[in-house]
Amino acid sequence: MKIERITAEPAIDISGAGQSTVFALRPTHTERYAIGESLRRKCPRTSHADWKLPDDRSDPVSLIKKADEGRLAYLVPLRHGRMLESPFTFYRGAALNMAADLAKTPVTGIRVQACGDAHLLNFRGLATPERRLVFDIYDLDETLPAPWEWDMKRLATSFVLAARANGLGDDCAKDAARACARSYRKHIAKYSLMKALEVWYNRMDADDLIESVKQPNIRKRLEQHVTQEEQHSALEHDFPKLVHNVGEDFAIRDNPPTIFHTRDRGQEEFATRLRETFIQYRASMADDRAALLDRFEFKDIAIKVVGVGSVGTLCGVVLLMAGEADPLFLQVKEARASVLEEFAGRSVYLNHGQRVVNGHRLMQSASDIFLGWTVGKDGRHFYIRQLRDVRIKPTVETFSKAEMRIFAKWCGQSLARSHARSGDAAVISGYLGDSEVFDDATAAFSMSYADQTEKDHATFKRAAQNRRIKVLIARS
Repeated sequence: MKIERITAEPAIDISGAGQSTVFALRPTHTERYAIGESLRRKCPRTSHADWKLPDDRSDPVSLIKKADEGRLAYLVPLRHGRMLESPFTFYRGAALNMAADLAKTPVTGIRVQACGDAHLLNFRGLATPERRLVFDIYDLDETLPAPWEWDMKRLATSFVLAARANGLGDDCAKDAARACARSYRKHIAKYSLMKALEVWYNRMDADDLIESVKQPNIRKRLEQHVTQEEQHSALEHDFPKLVHNVGEDFAIRDNPPTIFHTRDRGQEEFATRLRETFIQYRASMADDRAALLDRFEFKDIAIKVVGVGSVGTLCGVVLLMAGEADPLFLQVKEARASVLEEFAGRSVYLNHGQRVVNGHRLMQSASDIFLGWTVGKDGRHFYIRQLRDVRIKPTVETFSKAEMRIFAKWCGQSLARSHARSGDAAVISGYLGDSEVFDDATAAFSMSYADQTEKDHATFKRAAQNRRIKVLIARS
C-alpha cells in the first residue's frame, strides 16, 4: 500500500497502478476499511450529490474546440454532426468538458487506474483469448490514474441521458443511475474480501450474466443477440463487406464517409509509412504474439472513422492476409493525451499508445492478443488491436426500463472489478459503507449533470446555427 499526500489536505493514493513498489507489511482488510471510513469526515458521501455551475466554468463550445485541436480538419465537422444529434451523443464527445467539471467536485483522494470516459457504451461483450465471452470495459483511450469517483459519476450520468433519449422518463433515469452506483458499491465490497489473485483472475462471464436475468423475454433476446454476433467471424462477416479484389490481390473497399483511402498525400506513401511504424508495433508485443503476426502479410490500409469521441483523430483499418481465405483486420487508433491529464497529472508513459495499452491490461479481465503501440514519423502516437474479433455492442437505443436497469447493474459491477484490479477495494468499500447514502448522492448528481449536459448541448446547437462551428451531417 502506498500512502501519500496528493493535495494540500490529508489524502491517500492507493492506486497500485504501476507507479511504485513498496515492500512493507500490508495493513489488514479491517485497517484499510477503517482508513476508508475516516475519509468520510474529509469528503462526506452526501457531498457527491452536489453539482453547482462554477463561476469560472469554461464555455462548453470552447472546450469542444479545444478537444478538436490536432484532429484531421476535414473530419472535425463530422464529429460535430454526430455530437449534434442528441444530448447523449454530445455527452459522448464531451469527455474533456466533464473532466474539467469533475475536477472541481469533491473527491476522497483515492486513485485507481481510471477509464476517463466511462459512459455505458464503453461496456460490452468481448471474447477472451480462450474464446470465452465476457462482459467488460472496452474503449480506454482516456485511461489514466485518477480519482475513482470521476469514472463512477460519468458512468451513472450516461444512464440518465440514455434513459431520457429512449423516452423512459426521469424516474427510470434516476433509478438506473442509483442501480449503477449500488452495484459498484456492493461489488467493490465483494472484491475487497477476495485474494489479490482472485480479483485479477475474476471475469464477468456472459453466460452467467444472461442466466441471472429473471425476465424470460429479456433473457431470450439477449441469448439471440449473443448467438447472432458470435457467428459473425472476420472471414464470414467482415471480409466480404470490407474487402474487394484488385487484380489478383485484395484491398479494402471504400465506404465513405466512414472508410476511405487517403487522397491528400497519396495512398502509397501513407501505406509505406505505416509499414515502417509496424516494426515498432511488433517490438511492443510479446514474442509469441509477434510470431503470430509474422504469419500475416500486409495488404492495405484505409482511414476508418470510429466513435464520437475519436472522430477526427487519425484512425485506420489494416488488412493483412495469411492466405487466400485467412484475413486479419487490425484497427490503428491515434492516442492523444488523456482528457484527465490536465487535472490528474501526466502519464508516466511517454508514448500515449503505451499508456492506452497498459490501461487495457490493467482494467480488462482479458485484453486483445494483438494490442500494441507505435509512433509515426510525424510524432503521432498510436495503439493497435484487432478491428472486430467478437465484440457484442449493447443495443442501448432499444432498451426498456427493465433492460436499462439490468445493464446499469452490469456496468457498475464491471467498473468495480476494473478499479479493484489497480486500487485498494477495501479503502473504497470502507468509504462507501453498507448504506445507500452514496447511491442516492450519485443518482442526484447524475440527474443534475444530465440537466447541465442538455443545456450545453443547446449551447452547442446554437453555435452550429450561428456557424461558430462547422457541422457535417452524414446521411446513411
